[in-house]
Amino acid sequence: MALMIRDLCSLHYPINLSNTELQVKECRILKFGCNGKKKLMSVNASASGSGNSKSIDTINGKKINGVHVGQRGNVVIEPGSSSSSSSSSSVNHSYMLGNFVDERFVYRQSFVIRSYEIGPDKTATMETIMNLLQETALNHVANSGVGSNGFGATREMSLRKLIWVVTRIQIKVEQYSSWGDVVEIDTWVDAAGKNGMRRDWIIRDSNTRNIITKATSTWVIMNRETRRLSKIPEQVKAEVRPFYINKFSIPTAQIDSEKIEKLNDETAQIITSGLAPRWSDMDANQHVNNVKYIGWILESVPINVLEDCNLMSLTLEYRRECQLSNVLQSMTTMREIATSESDKNSGMECTHLIRMEADQAEVVRARSIWQPKQ
Repeated sequence: MALMIRDLCSLHYPINLSNTELQVKECRILKFGCNGKKKLMSVNASASGSGNSKSIDTINGKKINGVHVGQRGNVVIEPGSSSSSSSSSSVNHSYMLGNFVDERFVYRQSFVIRSYEIGPDKTATMETIMNLLQETALNHVANSGVGSNGFGATREMSLRKLIWVVTRIQIKVEQYSSWGDVVEIDTWVDAAGKNGMRRDWIIRDSNTRNIITKATSTWVIMNRETRRLSKIPEQVKAEVRPFYINKFSIPTAQIDSEKIEKLNDETAQIITSGLAPRWSDMDANQHVNNVKYIGWILESVPINVLEDCNLMSLTLEYRRECQLSNVLQSMTTMREIATSESDKNSGMECTHLIRMEADQAEVVRARSIWQPKQ
């Protein structure tokens, strides 16, 4: 069965890629076999940029959202290609394009901020940032040569029915990207104690080259069938140890390692009940995706804080899984803090708790720092 694409008009890139309209000159046959697998896709396009400094030329040679932007603005999709010399799967890597830097210890990938990834203030949301961090981490594993068909698992982990689960993550934002901005994300890993792994990220603005976001996280291993935590087998350590690098995105003195207070009915200022996971909230590991908790946390943050302040720092401490059948409560308490030396009460610190509504079991504790918008 062959599908002929006859009339494909134009591709538009917003803001940073604005003033550049790619007119499609030729689109060849996109063939699908009886099994539904893609066999061939070739798109030739030419750019007609206006010479603006924010044209497509500012990102030449970079791979944006899995599409390579060539030196003359050509969009090239190369099925079967990979940034890694060794790959365990030929299916995944065509659209997970990035590259290894710093002697292959660091994986780098670029993304453009889409219109559906921004909030009411027209900048990327915290959920968008978390999704991009997670995507880069998964692509790091997939392109490293140790990945399997599992969701971020190595080959030895898949053999033992093991998966990675995050226990704590901290994100510090200096500046939020806008619609159409191109960001470049670096990620790397290191050991965290005897039975954990630390993963760090930095996000740069591709235009200014400034670091706009930093993040660090801790991961442990869980059996996907028993749902119990497990020690990291020596075979798995042997797979990931060659990628360890002693490097921190956030200086150790600035890492939020303090215990997050447990809220209850008396200490919480705001409680929002009846939050139910949807089918689309579940991930490939059969539990609620860790990004989804951010939206639930914000359900108990006052609207005036959401409108008038920027979320500059978020620390999440995951304490148990959440399944499709669970109903949750979101709890928040707030206090004013000094976020600059010149103003003693210029910001807000919030403590959050996501818990089961039925038995009040803790799911996620969190702490957030907010600054008034300029």
